[in-house]
Amino acid sequence: MAPYFGLTGGWLTFWVSVACSTDMMLFGYDQGVFGGVVVTDDYLELMDLNRPSRTKLLGTITAIYDVGCFFGAIAAFSFGEMLGRKKTILLGTTIMSIGAILQIAAYGVPQMIVGRIVAGIGNGLNTATAPVWQAETSKAAWRGKLVVIEMILNIAGFSMSNWVTYGFSFAGGPVSWRMPLVLQFIFIFVLFATTPWLPESPRWLIAHGRVEEAEKIIADLEAKTVDDPWVVTESKEIQWAADFERENGMSWTDLLKGKTGVGNTCTIRRLILGAGTQAMQQLAGINVTSYYLPTVLVESVKLENSMARLLAACNSVSYLLFSLIGIPNVERWGRRKMMMYAAGMLSNVTLSSHPSQSILSISFQFSRTNSSTPAGQCFCYLMITILIRYSEILEESAATKVASASIAFFFLYYVFFGIGWQGVPWLYPTEINSLAYRTKGAAAGTAMNWLFNFMVVEITPIGIQSLQWRFYIIWTIFNASFVPIVYLFYPETADRTLEDIDRLFRDDPHIFVFRDKDAISEKRPLKYVEHYENERRRNSSIISTNPEVMKQRLASMSKANEDGGWGHIEKV
Repeated sequence: MAPYFGLTGGWLTFWVSVACSTDMMLFGYDQGVFGGVVVTDDYLELMDLNRPSRTKLLGTITAIYDVGCFFGAIAAFSFGEMLGRKKTILLGTTIMSIGAILQIAAYGVPQMIVGRIVAGIGNGLNTATAPVWQAETSKAAWRGKLVVIEMILNIAGFSMSNWVTYGFSFAGGPVSWRMPLVLQFIFIFVLFATTPWLPESPRWLIAHGRVEEAEKIIADLEAKTVDDPWVVTESKEIQWAADFERENGMSWTDLLKGKTGVGNTCTIRRLILGAGTQAMQQLAGINVTSYYLPTVLVESVKLENSMARLLAACNSVSYLLFSLIGIPNVERWGRRKMMMYAAGMLSNVTLSSHPSQSILSISFQFSRTNSSTPAGQCFCYLMITILIRYSEILEESAATKVASASIAFFFLYYVFFGIGWQGVPWLYPTEINSLAYRTKGAAAGTAMNWLFNFMVVEITPIGIQSLQWRFYIIWTIFNASFVPIVYLFYPETADRTLEDIDRLFRDDPHIFVFRDKDAISEKRPLKYVEHYENERRRNSSIISTNPEVMKQRLASMSKANEDGGWGHIEKV
């Protein structure tokens, strides 16, 4: 029987995307489902969490999942490269299944905490690996779109969890919170049904010496033959990058001491850039509302429980719809502008009618000079802070109307975040890190995400209770800082092969990348295009005139570094 059920080209990439997207959809579902669980009366009574003195424990049970995710990401960092992309995801899914069963069957706080930690470990393994697998099996032109689609399906999972918990809230009793947890297995079954028969990452295979197998997968993913010049060139480029990393790689001890080795690959800098996007995503305050939006609306806006659940579910649909804007624009705008647009996109926002109606008419004018526009996410948290502040000092009838107006800005915040900061922080670490450190870099970024996620989820119930309106000032300030950070330090990765990015850092670009046109251009720099085309034409000519020479050329690739990079390739 033909491998992959005879699928090649776009259809094979589609099924890899199905597996990766299901993985991230499960992540989104898990992220949102507990926000509905923690306001369910039966759960609170069973776990004895319905007293003000138990608020800290309630936050800990919710946040402890992120601790598990952190350790899962560290596990991916430690042995994910050894296992490969597919086996790591299958291991993570198995562990998640065990954690889900423990949570579903819990009748006390200790078992629920253990279940949350175990499920988190599995999710940490998966979320550190799925974006890497997707990026390494995708064309450069598709890579950004496919990873952004993954994260949009993450939002779809989040939205589904909100509607599921809202629907089951009318059932009452244990089923109102246990059944939403059971439905995780829909995603788990899909992962077990798809992942085993799909192709491994060809870049991982080449890095581990399995070149022939990798070339066959590259050919299948492109619907070409193994001896096609494009396949030969792609294989050669990956081999060269792998050999360069192998020859010039440094131990973690040396890297942490600041050493760079003979062939500088800027490894630490690239790890920090990738992990930095994940840290900024969490410091944007998304999980103040992702985990606790019903709680926020009840405690800060003073809504009834049922209305808070309904608005959280409606908000998740708005979040999902606006995040679709990112699919066509992640390559058009580039990664840098996607992040800066989200923090600097608000050009014209008008509040219609009375504040109590909370109706927004939004129009966007995307300024090419991002720093000249107000900060979108920052603006939303600023308005939330002001409105909730005044709701606490006004008379009850007026206070209710002012607090209700803040709902519009919770919705608007999700619009900005969904467009720019939902997908790019998961994509960027898979692109910016070198082949040898891609798994470790993505895992480090994911670990950073979960570490800050835990911090945010742990402090939110206490922060809302003790700081009240002042709590939202924290997220206003963080969001204001993101535009200059991205503008100054983050190189563009759109419309480039992963090997192009390796070449950028081998040239040791200045830390302030905004000065380098090649580093920040949304289009692939001409020098990379010319090099790739020259190599493709040369390989095409060699194959057509002398296949034996081509075989010798490929065999010599493992020694490409001995004479110093491209110069040696030219001589072969």
